[in-house]
Amino acid sequence: MKPVSVLCVVSTLVVLCVSMTAEQKLNNCNDVRAAYSSKGFNVNDVPNKGVNGAPLKVCPQGFSCCTVEMEEKLSQQSHTEIKAPVSRLSTNLQSTFRQKHDHFDRFFRELLEKAHLSLHHMFARTYGMMYMQNSELFDNFFKALARYYVSGSGGVNLDSMLSDFWADLLERMFRLVNVQYEFSRAYMECVSQHTEQLQPFGDVPRKLRIQLTRSFVAARTFVRGLTLMSEVVNKVSMVSASPSCVRASMKMLYCPYCSGQVALKPCQNYCLNVLRGCLANQADLDAEWNNFLDAMLSLADRLEGPFNFESVVEPIDVKISEAIMNMQENSMQVSQKVFQGCGQPKPSAAFRSTRSIKDTGFNGRFRPYSPDARPTTAAGTSLDRLTIDVKKKLKNAKKFWSTLPETVCAGERIEPGDECWNGTAKSRYESVVIGNGLANQVSNPDVDVDITKPDIVIRTQIAALKEMTSWLKAAHSGNDISIDNDEGGSGGDESGSGCDSPSCENDPDIYFSTPPNPGKPAVEQEVKGIKPSDGGVASKGSMALALCGLALALLAPHLR
Repeated sequence: MKPVSVLCVVSTLVVLCVSMTAEQKLNNCNDVRAAYSSKGFNVNDVPNKGVNGAPLKVCPQGFSCCTVEMEEKLSQQSHTEIKAPVSRLSTNLQSTFRQKHDHFDRFFRELLEKAHLSLHHMFARTYGMMYMQNSELFDNFFKALARYYVSGSGGVNLDSMLSDFWADLLERMFRLVNVQYEFSRAYMECVSQHTEQLQPFGDVPRKLRIQLTRSFVAARTFVRGLTLMSEVVNKVSMVSASPSCVRASMKMLYCPYCSGQVALKPCQNYCLNVLRGCLANQADLDAEWNNFLDAMLSLADRLEGPFNFESVVEPIDVKISEAIMNMQENSMQVSQKVFQGCGQPKPSAAFRSTRSIKDTGFNGRFRPYSPDARPTTAAGTSLDRLTIDVKKKLKNAKKFWSTLPETVCAGERIEPGDECWNGTAKSRYESVVIGNGLANQVSNPDVDVDITKPDIVIRTQIAALKEMTSWLKAAHSGNDISIDNDEGGSGGDESGSGCDSPSCENDPDIYFSTPPNPGKPAVEQEVKGIKPSDGGVASKGSMALALCGLALALLAPHLR
């Protein structure tokens, strides 16, 4: 016999032997029965020996240890097993940033509460009953700040709130430093309307407004960003797998069972193609997700630096005390300008005897405050520690969606090398690994993906991330462009200057127009053309009782 003929015979015998071995193995489905049962299914579903020509819908037909019913149950199982690692990774990410949100939110709220308490104790020690009878002014101030932190300009117009606060504080202090005079409500309205022009508190109100705006916008927007992260992850992780993804998962994970190879695992590149097909829509989230994370990291840098919420809020008490000291030191000049613009007030009956303002005025003093002072701990401020930690987590979350296939197709889930399941047999996987994203799936050899129908839920989350990124970038510049602004702008009603002459614009020392009749109080003429702002002035009448107590306290030494 010729050598060539001998070789053909030997090759034929080898193929027949391998075929007979596989068929003999399928004749005994004990391994499949055990593996199938370990998944929680009824072992009686599995035939005792391989079925020839089983009408399977997904797996290769021929001799098989699977039935159509088994294939359906294993398809459901494959869907669960593909979804499980993705769900676990998503849940961990969601939990991480929900926790970070809670830490930051609780820190900001508690810092406001502590600042309020610190001011209360400090002012109570310094002014005693005079502060206690006017404490609602400061209580309302901190309540408004708390609402502004939560709701932004939709809940509180910060500029208007601060203007009303300083106007109200000026009115109360003006009465205290001029207790020798009687002031009508109309007179005090004239005083309040010109708080900004008088600048009785120096530059403190302007600086504090800028600091509060920047730090509160940055803090609130950053916390909102952490909330959005958890919401996006939660919604995206709940997106159901497509029928074609379920088929591909079944073919990859459990078709080896049907051929009796229960221990055979998929090739890594095969797994990557299946997962990239199943997670194509999720991968499209990655670009906007990374932009969002970059914006969060940039704003975190602001929280550590110039927009540090802690360094602005904690010393509010000493900042306000600095403003009050400015008012005390300039009380003579402020009073003279008021008398010039609003008219000479009527002397109080209790002060007909000659007494100086120094003897009857407001003499409380605070500890000095350095604008550069900043609370420190072993690692900087508490906010510094929180920010350092969250920045690490934000950096680790980048490219989360696009790397999911690589994360899932690793370790014990796949078989490296060529001795692996390629979708049809135990052999090398020959197809090229495709790219991430919906557009690349047109050439996916293992999952049928309709690239013309992007997932609506994921597209909605992409839009939400894009919008949030614009808010974060605005907050980075100290601006608030959140949707809350639609409910209430940042402007508010402007107070009248009381000066219609162009000379007022050129001479900062002129605050009020000169009364046409010096003998007649100008307050009547001033008030006629002025509309009080909605906040602060409208409530002046309600202060009368509290101020009566202050007046009596101040008058007592002079009435003995």
